[in-house]
Amino acid sequence: MDPAARLVLASTSRYRRELLGRLRLPFVVIAPDVDETATPGEPPAQLAQRLALAKANAVAVREPQAIVIGSDQVAELDGAALGKPGNHGRAVQQLRSMRGRKVHFHTAVAVVCVASAFEQHALVTVSVRFRQLSDDDIERYLSLEQPYDCAGSAKCEALGIVLAEAIESDDPTALVGLPLIRTSALLRAAGLDPLAAAA
Repeated sequence: MDPAARLVLASTSRYRRELLGRLRLPFVVIAPDVDETATPGEPPAQLAQRLALAKANAVAVREPQAIVIGSDQVAELDGAALGKPGNHGRAVQQLRSMRGRKVHFHTAVAVVCVASAFEQHALVTVSVRFRQLSDDDIERYLSLEQPYDCAGSAKCEALGIVLAEAIESDDPTALVGLPLIRTSALLRAAGLDPLAAAA
């Protein structure tokens, strides 16, 4: 594949845009316009994988020569998905349910190129054990961080890290929204070596 192939991030997330920027590859951002509603009984990890692939494919059909990256994250507690809270009240409920508990953040990434018939995806799960948070802790955190666009209300790349007791992962950037170790591997498989291209 042409090492100068157009790279597209199929996401409107500023977190994923910032993470992909770490690889020093030129890329453009195109909104995937995908319905993110879970199907009845769909496990959170499966939902993340399905949406990552759907986002990548939605843009890849419009950009057939490009290498397209799609990603999605779903937080899971007791087998149920924790989405983006969207407002203060739901964020309080989420964080209260998570205190003293282990929450699994499933982050999927998919890389698709129509022209070369390439399609691969990967799933990274990060487990976060939260502290026994008081209601005052939760209110202070939310007033300072306002993480209403983050799955599970936990913005662990910023002040949210103080909510955690421990984090378990083999690809820590996955927690922020894009697993860069897996993304780099998928790009190499697609014919785009980030290290060579950034040199």
